[in-house]
Amino acid sequence: MTLPAAPPARRGPVVGASHVLVLSRRAVLGLWRQPNIWAMGTLFPLLIAAVQASAFSRAIDLPGFPEVDSFLQFVLPATIVQVVLFGSINAGTDLALDIENGFFDRLVAAPTSRIAILLGRMAGAATLASLQALLYIGIFSVFGARVEGGVPAMVLLMALAGLLAVAIGGLACAVGLRTGKAEAVGNSFPLVFILLFISSAFFPVELMSGWYRTVAERNPLTVMIDGARHQVIVGFDVGEAAASLAVALSLIVVSFWLATRMLQRRLAVAA
Repeated sequence: MTLPAAPPARRGPVVGASHVLVLSRRAVLGLWRQPNIWAMGTLFPLLIAAVQASAFSRAIDLPGFPEVDSFLQFVLPATIVQVVLFGSINAGTDLALDIENGFFDRLVAAPTSRIAILLGRMAGAATLASLQALLYIGIFSVFGARVEGGVPAMVLLMALAGLLAVAIGGLACAVGLRTGKAEAVGNSFPLVFILLFISSAFFPVELMSGWYRTVAERNPLTVMIDGARHQVIVGFDVGEAAASLAVALSLIVVSFWLATRMLQRRLAVAA
């Protein structure tokens, strides 16, 4: 498709930031108006946590298992990561839909900051993830799963959820930009979910064995989840928080680099 010549793009950080805000608002409103997209993704991890809390309630008595009040308290960080994985994939799916229905071409034809096209989707995913983390903290506390680290730990959990959403959303956007197909983004979701299962999300690494333990120990999600879990079951710790944030920021660097490469490729094809 031949695009009309784009008007001269207005440049500058203020203009770019305003474009990011506008496109972020569009992403958030788009999700809010389509609850069928995020409602099941929010409910499903809660159902999994309920089943696990019932099935593994006596696992917390195993030698070597961290000292916790309940399995729900142990699994809270992993449940937050689950809902982030479900929700952040939507960033790539919606971007692919923008490509399919021609909205992406209209953005490119307008003097829109190119990077704002990407950042807008990521910011929308981060907003949704932070709110879902806060919702989960509230629901789990009703069932006795306290966050021992108090308000600082809760803020950290919300921040980690937002940062992880940016990282996973960036990867999803990269797939969406590369393929231009929403189905392709959706089909990539199981690959991301496998990383969660081969980690310390649902069981301590110390109680694993064999190749599974070897992979789990080297999985970056294990470092991030263990750091977040420390805030929940022990208390707020700056060192553990820094380790979790470092992993999330590292994932963002990789996914953002990949997404910008795919954006440049898509823009070159559209020019």
